[in-house]
Amino acid sequence: MAGEKGFIGSIDQGTTSTRFIIYDHDARAVASHQVEFTQFYPEAGWVEHDPMEILESVKVCIAKALDKATADGHNVDGGLKAIGLTDQRETTVVWSKSTGLPLHKAIVWMDARTSSICRRLEKELSGGRSHFVESCGLPISTYFSAMKLLWLMENVDAVQDGIKKGDAIFGTIDTWLIWNMTGGANGGLHVTDVTNASRTMLMNLNTLDWDDNTLKTLGIPAEILPKIVSNSEVIGEICKGWPIPGIKIAGCLGDQHAAMLGQACKKGEAKSTYGTGAFILLNTGEVPIKSGHGLLTTLAYKLGPQAKTNYALEGSIAIAGAAVQWLRDSLGIIKKASEIEDLAAMVESTGGVYFVPAFNGLFAPWWREDARGVCIGITRFTNKSHIARAVLESMCFQVKDVLDSMNKDAGEKGSLDNEKGEFLLRVDGGASANNLLMQIQADLMGSPVVRPVDIETTALGAAYAAGLAVGFWKEEDIFESGEKAKNSRVFRPAMEEEIRKKKVQSWCKAVERTFDLADLSI
Repeated sequence: MAGEKGFIGSIDQGTTSTRFIIYDHDARAVASHQVEFTQFYPEAGWVEHDPMEILESVKVCIAKALDKATADGHNVDGGLKAIGLTDQRETTVVWSKSTGLPLHKAIVWMDARTSSICRRLEKELSGGRSHFVESCGLPISTYFSAMKLLWLMENVDAVQDGIKKGDAIFGTIDTWLIWNMTGGANGGLHVTDVTNASRTMLMNLNTLDWDDNTLKTLGIPAEILPKIVSNSEVIGEICKGWPIPGIKIAGCLGDQHAAMLGQACKKGEAKSTYGTGAFILLNTGEVPIKSGHGLLTTLAYKLGPQAKTNYALEGSIAIAGAAVQWLRDSLGIIKKASEIEDLAAMVESTGGVYFVPAFNGLFAPWWREDARGVCIGITRFTNKSHIARAVLESMCFQVKDVLDSMNKDAGEKGSLDNEKGEFLLRVDGGASANNLLMQIQADLMGSPVVRPVDIETTALGAAYAAGLAVGFWKEEDIFESGEKAKNSRVFRPAMEEEIRKKKVQSWCKAVERTFDLADLSI
């Protein structure tokens, strides 16, 4: 890759862990450090994080990664040009700008406590569940930040008081981190980027600014909201008290948008990230496409204040890798998440077992908050290998459901086939290292799956954004480089079409069995 010698850092703040990765000018990771943090489950369906613990995890990761890079002979102290930041989206924090302390724990993206607020708004508003879709591209759902913010405003005294006094401010995790890293209570910058803002329900997709009508309808004061910036620009400098004071923060994207950039997805190209959830995005170019099949219209990226905006269709799956964690932590079927591949490979099929991980409802394309998890088709023949394989298949079926909807929405204009006329799905995220999972995905889709050598494309995307902003890389370095394609592994479908069709029909039956189960007595 072209560009001045040196390094770019990337903070990757995920749902269960924080990482800091240092990249050289060839986009190779030279050092990294990862820290897991606490998940809080105060009630069924509620998920929280401690914003102070997340802040500390970022500090630790930066310091440890710098130490590792230095120990390996890299002059990062003198050569770090900028850092990028990517984060779990939608997760909501409200804090005091005078003390710098959170007024409540962060409400995580998968938290479902706001379902009663969603139902209330659906009844009250003329457009029902789709009332805000025209402006923000999103349905009313527990998933998005605005609903979480309303819950905090309605249920937490400290938040209510803070807003009245003009002391409370809102942000997603990117905003919380940038505010603290650029000074905190001593002049910290209160900003977010267009991709994170697009997931709040409060940003207008066309103006890329907060939507006045939405704020008025929901009763959210504009003064508590951060300024919206592009994904690739110098936002500010890191303050004293951090391991890298004076270094520029020059890139910021929500995690799934960062993965799109890390995979160099141009118009008509799609990627699926397999993490706690699974997230499939299709770059639709410079025009937002409204979905008629349960998908979200969102931003892909905007690589500079004057750059053109790329939009995307997205399908979000709440439970993917989290189902493997559930097998490990709640059922004890495996001791480590990596064991699921060998366990599932001990059988050639699920033996007719179908597992739908609707633990907190179903996201795209179903959008059923009344759904709950089911495992059907169990017989005396069923063993833990069948269950493990059914869990892997559940991830792949959900991704296929989303891709089918994308095809319907985007039509021929939205999908780019390769020279053989095939649709290629780019994959990344921790679970994509599972070869069996990727083969199952190709089989159930009936089209190839392409996995890059470096599957941690989320952190790479944030590094790319920062590197572009400071001239470390150029856009052609990212989008025109053929190196990635050469070294990628391709999984091709091996399943017969008739079997695929039957399995998909059975999966749809299983999904229907999950509906209307939220009120089952405990």
